[in-house]
Amino acid sequence: MEVARYFDRVGEALKSVRKEEVSSVLEAIYEAYEKQQTIFIIGNGGSASNATHFAQDLAKGVIPAESNLQRVRAMSLTDNISFITAAANDHGYEKIFEIQLKTHARPGDVLIAISGSGNSRNITRAIQYAKSSKLITVGVTGYDGGEVKRMVHKSLHVPVHEMCTVESIHSVIFHLMVLLLREKITGLPFDEACLVSR
Repeated sequence: MEVARYFDRVGEALKSVRKEEVSSVLEAIYEAYEKQQTIFIIGNGGSASNATHFAQDLAKGVIPAESNLQRVRAMSLTDNISFITAAANDHGYEKIFEIQLKTHARPGDVLIAISGSGNSRNITRAIQYAKSSKLITVGVTGYDGGEVKRMVHKSLHVPVHEMCTVESIHSVIFHLMVLLLREKITGLPFDEACLVSR
């Protein structure tokens, strides 16, 4: 595949994302911030990496280090390898996120579930638990959205049937939301926020 052709494909994929879905998820994150609730993020494979990156950007990147403003409470459940392997070994891989939510989550918290296919069993179980425990659920998906898109309170869907591109677009959207949150909370202009070194 030629470079230009791939760039065109990524551009078209970005255009396929509904802006109102981005705004709706952003509002859920902002409301959690205002209420000092925790945002939990989960995913498998490349989506696990996106979960880690997004949680770090929310927790560290939204509020400048020198600021006394309240910080965003965000946590990726893909990072505690001891917990994950213990849960998988003792109870099955499909429960690795559900059990962590049982440990850490409280009503009113937000679960952001990233799944390219939307059908990963450990993701759908976590969503089921989160809904039963009165968390706000957000699904970030690709392909046709799978079960996740149908289960969650809020959906952010990339209707593309190719995993690498789906994961790339998810990352772009997450960075956008971090910048928009930073602007909304701190008043730092969007373009200046892009230039802040980390």
